[in-house]
Amino acid sequence: MIMANKTADYEFTIVVPVYNEEDNMERLEKTLADYLQKAVRKACVLFVNDGSKDMSLEGIKAACERNHDFYYISFVKNCGLSAAIKAGFDYCESKLVGYIDADLQTAPEDFNLLLKDIDRYSMVIGIRANRKDSFFKNMQSKIANGFRKMMTHDGATDTGCPLKVLHADVAKRIPMFKGMHRFLPALVLLQEGGSYEQVPVRHFPRTAGKSKYHLWNRLIGPFNDCFAYRWMKPRYINYKVGDDNISTAGGQGLSQTES
Repeated sequence: MIMANKTADYEFTIVVPVYNEEDNMERLEKTLADYLQKAVRKACVLFVNDGSKDMSLEGIKAACERNHDFYYISFVKNCGLSAAIKAGFDYCESKLVGYIDADLQTAPEDFNLLLKDIDRYSMVIGIRANRKDSFFKNMQSKIANGFRKMMTHDGATDTGCPLKVLHADVAKRIPMFKGMHRFLPALVLLQEGGSYEQVPVRHFPRTAGKSKYHLWNRLIGPFNDCFAYRWMKPRYINYKVGDDNISTAGGQGLSQTES
């Protein structure tokens, strides 16, 4: 028996990757539940447990039992943020999908700012205004962002902002590799007619748990990923079907990288 995907009952699915965030789970549950009452689109939450080694999964399951609009999937082992985001995109059946980090350094309420413009763009992303990170962390991000913009020419100001909304069909066509979550604007622009908008959002200091980022995955890793993107860009396939006899009208084919 094939079970229906419950996210299909919603307009908007919020993907929340979780890795070792047990200290944040109580606040995360309350903040997301409060936002669902204010969301401008009918929304649900999809937690993606990225092989947490603490009690995060138990916290997720308990939150889902207490909240009708909460769902989860859980990896058997840690696969990384890009994999967790991709899994959320793959398992989402609503028209729109977004994601936010579990550390709540951005506010779910600001999804409403992004959702205002989503009908006119393929994706709307946040720009962290008045960032509350350390000088060293901000400097690393500034250097990495500058190098990425030079390599991709995507024009994005802050691809590291963990607040984004996409049309689900666009999200599902994005080729994801480790580290590619930093290149979502550039990857969306590769798609036929792809577009994005940037909107300032609030930013807050982390209040619980530990950051998963350090010099390697904030600075050195992204440098290497830029070269991976440059290799992939000319190999990206776009096609549009003009006629067929398997449906009532021609449709947009899926885009993928050339193997």
